[in-house]
Amino acid sequence: MTDTSATSASPLRGRILVVDDDRLVLATVVHGLTHAGFDIIDADNGDDAILLARQHRPDLALLDIRMDGMSGYDVAHYLREALQIPFMFLSAFSDEATLARIRALGALALLVKPLDIAQLVPAVALALDVVRERASGQTGAPASAPGHGVSAAQAVSTEPAVLSTVVAMAVGIVMHRFSLARGPALARLQRLSAQEGRGLEQTCTAMVEALEQLALPGSL
Repeated sequence: MTDTSATSASPLRGRILVVDDDRLVLATVVHGLTHAGFDIIDADNGDDAILLARQHRPDLALLDIRMDGMSGYDVAHYLREALQIPFMFLSAFSDEATLARIRALGALALLVKPLDIAQLVPAVALALDVVRERASGQTGAPASAPGHGVSAAQAVSTEPAVLSTVVAMAVGIVMHRFSLARGPALARLQRLSAQEGRGLEQTCTAMVEALEQLALPGSL
């Protein structure tokens, strides 16, 4: 169990609890998010994660699903019911059963392993934006309380219950490019994918890949 917040006087972009029993994945995610300016608390098991969440009340939790002992689902349920802390999941699995369960728990997103830090950072930043929008738009209500009638799908009526990493990145791009809030940005992407006659994920993948090509040396 590590509390990296001890080295930071206050959260910068937001305080994130990262939980994964794979030490290499944990170290990679912690390093990437810390470098991006987030205040990170990390744990390699569910019991420590809950203790740290109770002590530090992070703005968002990033949870591995399959861990020895308490699973990510168990931790998420506690965070939702006892602390009203919003969460995202990390997993190598994105099958329908997994998606159905994380929707039922009210997760903000599922990030599929292996993770690319360049994709992870904007996805986490976008999730924090959603949390803050929901908090400001629902005075007196917890930022994440799917167990009390507020789910990720209901937060913005046009968004899917679970955003993949590439969709979250594309939404962030559109938000920045056109100065839009998250819901309208996603709606614009959905209209574009319908016009192109392909799925939302395909449209978002093409957009992100095009942006990455522009960023390559010698591309301009």
